[in-house]
Amino acid sequence: MPNIPLITGQRILDGLFPLAKGGTAAIPGPFGSGKTVTQQQLAKWSDTEIVVYIGCGERGNEMADVLNEFPELADPKTGKPLMERTILIANTSNMPVAAREASVYTGMAIAEYYRDMGYDVSLMADSTSRWAEAMREISSRLEEMPGEEGYPAYLSARLSEFYERAGRVDTLSGLTGSVTVIGAVSPPGGDFSEPVTQNTLRIVKIFWALDSKLSQKRHFPSINWLESYSLYTDLLSDWYNEHVSPEWLHLRGGAMEILQKESELQEIVQLVGSDALPEDQQVTMEVARMLREIFLQQNAFHPVDTFCTMDHQYRLVKAILKYSDMANNALESGVLLEDILSVKSKDDLSKVKFEKELDKELDKVLATMDEEFETMREAVK
Repeated sequence: MPNIPLITGQRILDGLFPLAKGGTAAIPGPFGSGKTVTQQQLAKWSDTEIVVYIGCGERGNEMADVLNEFPELADPKTGKPLMERTILIANTSNMPVAAREASVYTGMAIAEYYRDMGYDVSLMADSTSRWAEAMREISSRLEEMPGEEGYPAYLSARLSEFYERAGRVDTLSGLTGSVTVIGAVSPPGGDFSEPVTQNTLRIVKIFWALDSKLSQKRHFPSINWLESYSLYTDLLSDWYNEHVSPEWLHLRGGAMEILQKESELQEIVQLVGSDALPEDQQVTMEVARMLREIFLQQNAFHPVDTFCTMDHQYRLVKAILKYSDMANNALESGVLLEDILSVKSKDDLSKVKFEKELDKELDKVLATMDEEFETMREAVK
């Protein structure tokens, strides 16, 4: 049963859409939206012992970057080169079609080999769309009856066979091993209604939807929090209660609710501007902005921000929602909205995530926030 999370160090994934060890996930997104960088981050930081990275039909320069970068990266667990526990299967777009189809099966066979030895393995397939295109090409040469958009009629069955091999098992030697499968999907033109994306969504339990509009705004990882989902959250609740905090899922729900409210208010804001909203809704919009910029945005190339522990994620969300509660209480006490929105400690929160000693810096910011709100309430009295 997948009841232990795969910790990736990526806040939007661990915090809002968690993946379990032995689970399945899909990352669909158009060209340039960040699929490869997201998968590389997962390969670098996920808490598995073995990483199998399949470059299936992708551009040669992307695989060259991986081959150059991974040997230079230090494994956060051992300090040795990350390459020592990484298996790369390079099958670029200029290689034979039959080899492209075989590369995915090769990667899964290797992953299962290590799983049976009692290791936790994460398998990154980049991308299953290129694999499906190879199947389509071979199918047409064999003169098989085409299905939707020319893909073979057995496309759904082949995708199912691949993802079904993920799982967490007790081996014959008494050890526990797992294979977690994360497949990138490259729908043409970003159309999620095409056959590969739709068939994948019927199989996997996590949908991390990449959004080209977010990547154009330089919001990375560009995962759309309104379209994405995870079906593992409830299964992982006991682990969160024991290892993070009993209030973590409540905080996560509160953050998601604020982000959804922001989406509903966005249409009004675009028509008449944010000043036309009631004051409490303006506070909601500001808190949603803080969640987006402080919590959801993450710099993959920053030495500190590239990885965030679950404890730090919990503390960041709690601090942002604390500001939300204090702001709404101050508003009810008669404090002016301008004063609430110009609180200095609110801006300091955005800098905390880049600090090595996050806990110490966060405690200072929260202490300053308490003082500032207390001063405002005293001024109203």
